[in-house]
Amino acid sequence: MRARVDGVLLDVDDTLVDTKGGFAKALTAVAVEYLPHVPADRYPELLAHWRTDPGGYYKRFTRGETDALTQRRLRADLLHRTFGGEPVTEDSFADWDALFWGTFERSWAAFDDSAAVLEALRGAGVKVGVVTNAHVELQERKLRAAGLEGVAVLVGVDTLGYGKPHPDVFVEGARRLGTDVARTAYVGDEPTTDARAAHDAGLVGVWLDRPGARRDDERHVDADALRADGIVVLPGLAGLPSALGL
Repeated sequence: MRARVDGVLLDVDDTLVDTKGGFAKALTAVAVEYLPHVPADRYPELLAHWRTDPGGYYKRFTRGETDALTQRRLRADLLHRTFGGEPVTEDSFADWDALFWGTFERSWAAFDDSAAVLEALRGAGVKVGVVTNAHVELQERKLRAAGLEGVAVLVGVDTLGYGKPHPDVFVEGARRLGTDVARTAYVGDEPTTDARAAHDAGLVGVWLDRPGARRDDERHVDADALRADGIVVLPGLAGLPSALGL
């Protein structure tokens, strides 16, 4: 049986690299320094707030409506206001971000299954690349730090000026990879922004539904409904080659 794809595009954050774990460490550092009244048993709430982006600031960034630092400052301020902290202003943000982002960068690490799956895909003769909603340079540094520098970042939010879930982003990824859209898979951790959007753009959409990794607003996503629509749902990267018939 012929494999379903000739190319695989992957997300970076919470797909190849454990970004959730990095954010957890960064927000713990922030809480100790800036939110000492928040007990440690509430730290998961800080992480959930950051990842779900209730103010929609990161989404504005991916639409090209604001820059990376501004969205992060606004998210930091909303986090503080939500949990009873002092406002994060333009003047105070530099120190806040040095702690938050510095801790985050030092925490970059690949998932245990990432390197092996990338090797397996290449070994099967499949072209592999990255499409991400962050800047290309940032993701290249992140992949290097995580020991995954062998995979090229083909499209970032700065490539077209906007990011996923716009269909152009996935189509451009396939174009740069050199594969037909219909024979290119896209693998990401978000059911709507990644898997559903890639599927709707004509790619093979793959939702990486790692145990315990769903954001609060994804807890009730119906995986069976996604499968019924032709989207591949996997609990980890290890099952990707066989799911794609490789």
